[in-house]
Amino acid sequence: MVSAFSLPDRRCILPRVTLSVVLIAQNEERNLPRTLESVMPLVRDGKGEIIVVDSGSADRTVEIAQSYGAKVFVEPWKGFAAQKNSAMDKASMEWVLQLDADEPLEPELAAEMETALKSDSLSGFWIPRKNFFLGRWIRHGGFYPDPKLRLVRRGAGRFQEYGAHPTMKVSGSTGRLSHALVHNAYPTLRGYIDHMNSYSSMGAEVALAKGHSAFSLGNIVIRPMLTFFYNYFIRLGFLDGREGLLLHLYHSVYVSWKYAKAWQLSRLDVANNVSTD
Repeated sequence: MVSAFSLPDRRCILPRVTLSVVLIAQNEERNLPRTLESVMPLVRDGKGEIIVVDSGSADRTVEIAQSYGAKVFVEPWKGFAAQKNSAMDKASMEWVLQLDADEPLEPELAAEMETALKSDSLSGFWIPRKNFFLGRWIRHGGFYPDPKLRLVRRGAGRFQEYGAHPTMKVSGSTGRLSHALVHNAYPTLRGYIDHMNSYSSMGAEVALAKGHSAFSLGNIVIRPMLTFFYNYFIRLGFLDGREGLLLHLYHSVYVSWKYAKAWQLSRLDVANNVSTD
């Protein structure tokens, strides 16, 4: 006689859920190992795949990605949204997790995802993000929980261009996870200022497209001051100590740069149009 507990009930065996982890990268040898190591519980033993689209790294980024079993594609830079969409288009699994190279998962997040991926009613999940600045987790001033829509069913989500910060749009209902991505973007002031310089140039193009072409003291002086006051005082950024002060001070400078660069771009457009007449 066979015990009722000696054989598994096949009706209770859930189908295996598979995951594609996709990243874009350029010269990320410092950040990539920690991020790829954090997703290994989700992809090892044939449970998933890692896809890296590299835009011409001069360091060991490609070598490191391949050492983790990633499928690496080298493509010219097409802009943030287009590059991320190109990586997502290469996914072959049921679900897609899009990460930046400096966004490892908390160990608890990997475990939480394994449960979430069994959902049969949702098309995506928002994930909170812990942003670190000069080694400190910034908890206030609008920098946490900083939810990002990064986990979606394959084919359900696409990034849309918005300067340096493209956003993903998804078809269908979404849920929220409680554990976080760990964003190690700015370990030094020099790195942060370099990024803000680059991001303000991209943001200027967006601002110009929205009609911000005039030299406006409101945008270049007053708006940055109000941004600092709102984030540092109203949203309690001062609770993050010296790091919070520097972060919000230089973020307000980024706002000023963005609108000043939009004005400069408008002048260049006018000059180019005159020269071609």
